[in-house]
Amino acid sequence: MSDRRDHSGVRRFWVPYIPGREAPWDLRRVVHLHRRAGFAATWKEIQRDLKDGPRASIDRLLAGKASGHDVPEGIQQTIDALAESALASGDPGRLKAWWVYRMLFSPDPLTERLTLLWHNHFATSNLKVTDLAAMRRQNEIFRRHARGRFGDLLKAVVHDPAMLVWLDAGVNRKGHPNENLGRELMELFTLGIGHYTEKDVKEAARALTGWTLVEGTLREDAARHDDGEKTILGRKGKWCGDDLVQILLEHRGTARRLARRICELLMGEGAVSASGIEALAEGLRERRLDVGWAVETVLRSEAFFAPANLGSRVVGPVEYVIGAVRALEVVNPPPSSLVLADWAARLGQDLFYPPNVGGWPGGRSWISPHTMIGRANYAAALVDGGLTRGGEPFDVLALPKRYGRGQDLEAVVAFYSELLLGASAGSAWRGAPADSRRAAPQTLRRAVALILASPEAQLA
Repeated sequence: MSDRRDHSGVRRFWVPYIPGREAPWDLRRVVHLHRRAGFAATWKEIQRDLKDGPRASIDRLLAGKASGHDVPEGIQQTIDALAESALASGDPGRLKAWWVYRMLFSPDPLTERLTLLWHNHFATSNLKVTDLAAMRRQNEIFRRHARGRFGDLLKAVVHDPAMLVWLDAGVNRKGHPNENLGRELMELFTLGIGHYTEKDVKEAARALTGWTLVEGTLREDAARHDDGEKTILGRKGKWCGDDLVQILLEHRGTARRLARRICELLMGEGAVSASGIEALAEGLRERRLDVGWAVETVLRSEAFFAPANLGSRVVGPVEYVIGAVRALEVVNPPPSSLVLADWAARLGQDLFYPPNVGGWPGGRSWISPHTMIGRANYAAALVDGGLTRGGEPFDVLALPKRYGRGQDLEAVVAFYSELLLGASAGSAWRGAPADSRRAAPQTLRRAVALILASPEAQLA
């Protein structure tokens, strides 16, 4: 934020957050930070960050060390073993479970959140690709470039076999250009609607001719490439596919679309004004589309921690499923990652199977009467032990006891409201019996499930 290159709009709109009377560094803002930039937080992590302040807390997130307390020993070996098992079995469910395990236990939740963002931005479905190894490789591309320069990510993705199969690049040849990849490159991956014409799409398809797959690897076949002159976005030349990508990266619309994507992830649907988007886009253009810079700028901003931005973004299914497990520390034993992936799919987000090239629409579309019932059922299954091996119910008194809190109904509800919502319960647990200070465990579990299923818990 102190970089001398900062555009005046960046300095004016994305003012760094300094705790004060209107926006103190408090429990709610710590929980807000972890629910937006990760998959919720444990009570120990919340108290650590509350004590250390916003700078140190955000530093840890950016350094990939935000969730260091419960990372299993030998996690990378387990991750690799799960991936190999998924590929050997040919079972898509096991590949979903592999990624769910990463999201649940990774010490770097921000990178996993961004990997999920890019999976949606470059939406590719195994329904058509039918190659788990290719889908895993694409997922690793998203992770590797998650916070780097967008140009490196885009170039890797457009050369990726899964994407080339998904958008029919193999049938795109001289004399018979297929427009799928060129159109989605412009409409979804870079510029967005309104910044190109149908003529641009046709010329882009010509530039991409000759890209084909040979034994699962990209090959550029000169005999199939249209080497004639093309005019794309007003620029004339004998463009090839890589030239097209560079032209799109240099267009102002790409930075603007990228800024909007990052704001949707961290700020919410329609939460940032056009001037705020443009300020972030200008900063991105000045820094060669450095995603890491933009993410850090938003996370450290006054706008991110403003009262109006708290509890205003709808939590997606994967965030909801993983976040509940992490916050409640249901890790010994953990729920089956196969089961968690299945629950996310039932709630509307089936990993590796986005609904179409546009991905999941997100935002308010996640919430409906059907999905709210589904979320309530998930919360009940989680606390009743329905997701873990052995089926042991959640020990609802263990966490309050470990952290020195009371054991009666009122104290337990207060603790879990602060843990899960960052605030007092309010009406979140309405419906739980409150006529006994020494409530039965079943009653306490029901109260926790009601907090998880409350409207407040669906908004980060």
